[in-house]
Amino acid sequence: MVLESIISPMKAEKRPWEMFFIGLLYSSAAIIMSLLLFREYASLLIIFFTVFASIPIIYWTIRLEEKKDLSIAKEKILLKEHGKALSFFMFLFLGYVVSFSLWYVFLPADATAAVFSVQSQTIKEINSPITGNAINLAGTFSKIFFNNLKVLLFALIFAFFYGFGAIFILTWNASIIGVAVGDFVKSHVGLAAFPLALTKFLVHGIPEMLAYFMAGLAGGIISIAVMRHDFTPKKTKHILLDSADLAFGAIVLLIIAAFLEIFVSPLI
Repeated sequence: MVLESIISPMKAEKRPWEMFFIGLLYSSAAIIMSLLLFREYASLLIIFFTVFASIPIIYWTIRLEEKKDLSIAKEKILLKEHGKALSFFMFLFLGYVVSFSLWYVFLPADATAAVFSVQSQTIKEINSPITGNAINLAGTFSKIFFNNLKVLLFALIFAFFYGFGAIFILTWNASIIGVAVGDFVKSHVGLAAFPLALTKFLVHGIPEMLAYFMAGLAGGIISIAVMRHDFTPKKTKHILLDSADLAFGAIVLLIIAAFLEIFVSPLI
């Protein structure tokens, strides 16, 4: 494919900011193709086409990280190396969010309804129970954290069984945040509110998505190790320890994200 040949994992880890523009490109191409070819199902197909374009870079990156597990003995150094992959994953995600939100703002009303119908309905379903329980902070925190933990487990499981499966969940979440940002912009003073809208949703969205990426990377590393038959006791122990560290760090980030969503984001 043309899209998959634009950037390699090695280049992405050296210049992670470029993945922001790759995210813009992949998601914009997905929206255009969905509108032109399958308008009736566009709200789901934008996710499919975006994920489809992202699969090669995600797969080869996870494979590269699994190789690092086998060649780097010290866990501290290994986690620092994983940080390079996580960095470019986050720039890719931010590219998706900005793209989806801008398309939501600038598309005509009928096209917006077609492209983002499922996402808009999902936001309504998410917001209604939380709004009703806003006074009960413990209950709200528990609901947010365990909902996010469920998503994290799905990201881990998807990545384990499909290698790159977590990118589907993360792209879906990017489209949800994009619609939320777009709604905020439309209901305020227009595009001038865009930076404020991004801040409002990304202040808790960034640690939350980073947690999902860490879980996806943990599951993906194990998945690639199984595919490559890296089963010696020493290799297995090292890979499992590294994946456990990533998963634990992801849970800590989810706790932080839940606190930010309750106490910081509403103030913006």
